[in-house]
Amino acid sequence: LHTTAGFLKKSGTEHQWLERHLKDPFVKATKRQHYRCRSAFKLLEIDDKLHILRPGMSVLDCGAAPGAWSQVAVERVNALGTDPAVPTGFILGVDLLRISPLEGAVFLSETDVAEPSTLRAIQSLLPAEKVDVILSDMAPNATGIKELDHQKLINLCLGLLNLSQSILKPKGTMLCKFWDGHESRRLQNRLKEQFQDVRTIKPQASRKDSAESYYLARLYKGK
Repeated sequence: LHTTAGFLKKSGTEHQWLERHLKDPFVKATKRQHYRCRSAFKLLEIDDKLHILRPGMSVLDCGAAPGAWSQVAVERVNALGTDPAVPTGFILGVDLLRISPLEGAVFLSETDVAEPSTLRAIQSLLPAEKVDVILSDMAPNATGIKELDHQKLINLCLGLLNLSQSILKPKGTMLCKFWDGHESRRLQNRLKEQFQDVRTIKPQASRKDSAESYYLARLYKGK
């Protein structure tokens, strides 16, 4: 009875969100497979199709909290060295938020990837000073103003593209989330200047009513 009363007090929007969340197959699978959040399945799907993560790779995971993408990356690059037949990879996660420790990954918590000092910290932690893959599931704190939030996220991605010039190996890969809007093409064009292959991906785990998509940029042209 108490539960029912609680539901009735919720607004219609909250009730719909909770109902959808409880029915979401990815939410159920997250609990079953012990991932930290459902976004793990976005990266799993992308990697299953396009094989961007391989044993022995070094990966920078930006916007890493709560750590679900790093969990996937640890498995895919053999960061724990559990398979002695293939090379051992390295995962470094960065986020403004605190990230709980994860075996097989190194985290820079409460750290702004856009700060110049962060680049030095990242490079000091990497086995080599550059990475094979940059992952970004970053998102700004939402204002609720769609166009402003879109612009903020595009700027985050552009900042990451600038960072890649110092930290991404030649022929490396960058995967970044964006919210669709009038600035998306500008980001896409900038990626095409720096990478030989750029494509747009919307994983099944991205909700259909979400403006969220990902740019996958491969074969970095940098030196």
